[in-house]
Amino acid sequence: MNPVSRPQGCPVAHDTAAARAPNGCPVSHRAAAFDPFSDGYQQDPPEYVRWAREQEPVFYSPQLGYWVVTRYEDIKAIFRDNITFSPSIALEKITPTGPEANEVLAGYGFALNRTLVNEDEPAHMPRRRALMEPFTPEHLKHHEPLVRQLARAYVDRFIDDGRADLVDQMLWEVPLTVALHFLGVPEEDMDTLRRYSIAHTVNTWGRPQPEEQVAVAHAVGNFWQYAGKVLDKMRQDPDAPGWMQYGIRKQKELPEVVTDSYLHSMMMAGIVAAHETTANATANAMKLLLQHPQAWREICEDPSLIPSAVEECLRHNGSVAAWRRLATRDVSIGGIDIAAGAKLLIVTSSANHDEAHFPDADLFDIRRDNASDHLTFGYGAHQCMGKNLARMEMQVFLEEFTRRLPHMRLAEQQFSYVPNTSFRGPEHLWVEWEPAHNPERRDRALRDIARAVVRIGEPSSHAVSRPVRVQRVRQVARDIVAMRLVAPDGRPMPRWQPGSHIDVACGDTGLSRQYSLCGDPADSQALEIAVLLDPQSRGGSAWMHAQVKEGDRLHVRGPRNHFRLDERATRLVFVAGGIGITPIAAMARRARELGIDYALHYCGRDRHALAFVDELTALHGERLQLHLSAEGSRLDIAALLATPQAGALVYACGPLRMLDALEAATAHWPQDSLRVEHFESTLGTLDPSKEQAFEVELKDSGLTLPVRADQTLLAALRAANIDVQSDCEEGLCGSCEVRVLAGPVDHRDRVLTRGEREEGQRMMSCCSRACGGEKLVLEL
Repeated sequence: MNPVSRPQGCPVAHDTAAARAPNGCPVSHRAAAFDPFSDGYQQDPPEYVRWAREQEPVFYSPQLGYWVVTRYEDIKAIFRDNITFSPSIALEKITPTGPEANEVLAGYGFALNRTLVNEDEPAHMPRRRALMEPFTPEHLKHHEPLVRQLARAYVDRFIDDGRADLVDQMLWEVPLTVALHFLGVPEEDMDTLRRYSIAHTVNTWGRPQPEEQVAVAHAVGNFWQYAGKVLDKMRQDPDAPGWMQYGIRKQKELPEVVTDSYLHSMMMAGIVAAHETTANATANAMKLLLQHPQAWREICEDPSLIPSAVEECLRHNGSVAAWRRLATRDVSIGGIDIAAGAKLLIVTSSANHDEAHFPDADLFDIRRDNASDHLTFGYGAHQCMGKNLARMEMQVFLEEFTRRLPHMRLAEQQFSYVPNTSFRGPEHLWVEWEPAHNPERRDRALRDIARAVVRIGEPSSHAVSRPVRVQRVRQVARDIVAMRLVAPDGRPMPRWQPGSHIDVACGDTGLSRQYSLCGDPADSQALEIAVLLDPQSRGGSAWMHAQVKEGDRLHVRGPRNHFRLDERATRLVFVAGGIGITPIAAMARRARELGIDYALHYCGRDRHALAFVDELTALHGERLQLHLSAEGSRLDIAALLATPQAGALVYACGPLRMLDALEAATAHWPQDSLRVEHFESTLGTLDPSKEQAFEVELKDSGLTLPVRADQTLLAALRAANIDVQSDCEEGLCGSCEVRVLAGPVDHRDRVLTRGEREEGQRMMSCCSRACGGEKLVLEL
């Protein structure tokens, strides 16, 4: 985000549009026609705004009077800066009500105040911190038995019917009961609460017709009064379990932070927040999974995939389509000047389909490596506090359905949604099955035995595996075999870029090893790796060589890439040592395709120890130089890199001794001219007696956390309900990287370049720490 400057270029021709946006730019025809209450938006918001995401990512909607933002990076930046982009209008009625409806609301004493959703600083963060503890994983796990009990009981009601509306018969009522239990609310009047909840959604985010507004106002007014009565009951027993009772106890401790009006407003808003979004998210997820029978079969057969499937459902078709913000100063978003006071509709569902962040974004892939980067829960200081309660409920529901009704299918139907800008889920979800095929008719014990452990929090990438079939194994050098891996059902494999790697699970040994992809990224049918039989192997390469045969099934994770090729370089020098050719081969192929000047230096003891020599020679010709120590042609690294070359980058992978020599030889080159990938970590086990505790301030979340001497930063973040991806947890893969805003870092990873370490703007949370016990400030 930058301060307003001269217009940086509008995607709309200035002489073709009649209407003008507030900044003077013309409104395109598609922007003028944008209607979030239309059936197209309600059915599929990301598809409805695809044109904008691709062509006009920030546009003005005259119908709404809002600027609409559609791309991932822009929306995440807006969430991150809650001072410039105030949440104060998040609960403002998007369609103003008439005087008669307003009079009705006044008659009920309706005075909904600021809540965690729409409160500005400095009031918001102290309240959020005061009320956060019940949402931590440690506290949420106590609610899992109730969710399982309810899910089982509701499925019992219809399992022998062969047909059910999952929304009406389960997915609305169970999350409501869980929400009431979590809040500490009595469970009576469920039907009334359901009506109130819908009315609140329509009143705030919908477009009720004039004749509907009065009826909606009565329902909302009753909801408000009901919330007040329940809160009065709770005050009589403040030690009872429940989030509202926790708030009442906190009020005694912090009366200026947790006020009476605040509790009343949170009582009403909390019922909606804890209930409706989870109900809709689960309905969306079941609809999506049953529309993708292969994914449904996979989670039925392997329930360990359920947590990652939940994340992909939340990304692909979540229950929160958009949020709203108010610009508090003149600002530029995506190159478009926007004035102070402008209202923004930030379409998070569109961000979740942004190809720039999610490759093959429209593909529904339950093994997607970065699915949990989705913005369905928001981000930063106003990220949904109940996100892990929702995750837990969704996992339990999916586990119940896949265990007891794996033969379930969607019935023929037309899906309808309550028209509104922000929250969506099908009003009905009809499914069918043959009761005679119910698994528990053969084994009654299936009803009561949960097959999967619920993960409360973001799923680790360790849990996301993909089955592959070994199509071909071939010897490509002494002690090196190449393996071609394909999907068992013949479907395309995930896209990847040079420098990417996958993790291969070594059967039931408990071992997992990372292997760089060395094939052609344009080959969508397979992933190719090469494995060296390492005499110092800890078991991984020995298992791969001894056990893996053509036709075998393996499980892999990824691809992921933390060794990216910078395609802006004017010249590339590639240096590979032994098996280090695997990532370098794909990079050299890409340089050739792009027409970048390059040289490929391949080092080894002798020709028989080098993989892919014939293929590399055919592809690169004279640009390939072999350096064989047994033949006296060892690479003179110092001579090769004696003179820095403008615009040149050096990419290397190989033994540590070679990489150290390259680092020394490029010390006089421009900073970060050398990019390397390591095979092994030098990171030892954390020794608390040699470590210092430190504090970390999370700027976006408004939290300050202690990190003990016996604890990694990653562990401390997870304990505080902060989502951070991780994989190797050895400082090798780069997946746990976090941004550093202030404080000295003791870097212990093998990922960051020398320049990146000196800049001090990023660190690997699995291994790196604060220097000398000083405080760190992170962009989280």
